[in-house]
Amino acid sequence: MEWLTLFLLAVVLGTDAFSVAVGLGLSALLGRRRALGLVFTVATYHVFMPLAGWWAGRAVELFLGRLASFLGAAVLIYLGLRLVWSNFRPAGEEPPVLRPGFWGILLLGASVSLDALSVGFSLGVYHFPPLLVALVCGAIAGLMTALGLGLGRLAGVLVGRRAQLVGGLVLIGVGLHFLQGVG
Repeated sequence: MEWLTLFLLAVVLGTDAFSVAVGLGLSALLGRRRALGLVFTVATYHVFMPLAGWWAGRAVELFLGRLASFLGAAVLIYLGLRLVWSNFRPAGEEPPVLRPGFWGILLLGASVSLDALSVGFSLGVYHFPPLLVALVCGAIAGLMTALGLGLGRLAGVLVGRRAQLVGGLVLIGVGLHFLQGVG
């Protein structure tokens, strides 16, 4: 496999993770520990999803893809709506916003990594070395997640109090985009 092609494939697979990370970074939902957990989770999923696709085949990809995509989109929309709602409440009355815990991070990581599952299936058809592709995809996806979180936080500092509103709208938009692919 040509290196440029592999790099571009990895970047394309990391774009969902990047956009979700920007929204989470804007909204400041994740502390440093959970942010690192998200980066590690996304990178790990992007290593194992292509391998799972390679071994499991198209039937598993279709079943798991729809269910996990729907749940992941629902979580993003819920988090986004909570952020938007909390932005319009008077100061001091803001309820605590749900912060993604261990299971939420696993679900988000899975939802942004599902494309890698179908790519794994394709790799078997085209005889590309799956382990090399999986490792490169995992490294790039982890890097893009960290970059998205960092850019989101920087933008959040610049936007100020409205950062939660902007972050919530980004998460809702990404969740709705994911839902389009479920049907």
